[in-house]
Amino acid sequence: MATGEPASKMNNAPSGDKLTEISPETIEKIDEVQNSIDQINEEASVEILQVEQKFNKQRHPLFKQRGELIKLIPKFWQRTLLNHPQFGALTSETDETILEHLIDLDVQEYEDIKSGYRILFHFSDNEWFSDKTLIKEFRIGETGEAASQAIKINWKPGKNITNSNKKAPGQKRTAQDIETNSFFAWFSCASANFGDEIGEVIKDEIWPNPLQFFMAGDDEALAEEEFDEEIDDEEEEEEEDDDDGDE
Repeated sequence: MATGEPASKMNNAPSGDKLTEISPETIEKIDEVQNSIDQINEEASVEILQVEQKFNKQRHPLFKQRGELIKLIPKFWQRTLLNHPQFGALTSETDETILEHLIDLDVQEYEDIKSGYRILFHFSDNEWFSDKTLIKEFRIGETGEAASQAIKINWKPGKNITNSNKKAPGQKRTAQDIETNSFFAWFSCASANFGDEIGEVIKDEIWPNPLQFFMAGDDEALAEEEFDEEIDDEEEEEEEDDDDGDE
């Protein structure tokens, strides 16, 4: 028999159409073909996941090699993160100072890929907190929604920059707390939707090719410089034309 979805669509058909004139055998055959299509889609999803797992393992040594080279560039990750428009909008001046100590960043997907991932932020010694590594985890449930795990940052005395919106014991931080506070409030926020948004920006946009965001500021500056040179050249040509006219 036909599935619920086609039946729902048929119920919305123009009133002049008569479903009784449609052959039940035709509906059943369409439904059978659709079931076959759905089965192929499910098989494709499994095989696509297997292929992704295979190539993910091949990427690991290259990510490691890239990371070692990145460490040779001072403040690489600070500049890279701040150059992303969505991430940069979340940071305060104090965040920018703290991010100067971000010496490495790593995104690790779980082996089966589909169950989640975690982002590791590695810091050098700094005056703000004692943690060497801050880890933000995202677990993807059966519904496909990612739920982030809140972690505690061990702030040094008088250095907690997220205290302005401090919650009562047992009360979770929300997206609004991050929007009106420091980026570092994100680590103690267990909000699924907003937390997933930041995590996906890092995992899907920044991590695959961080160099493009690191270089973004220079590209814009170069474009502005070239534009200014073009304006100067045009003004010089106009001045030369005026001089020729005077002669």
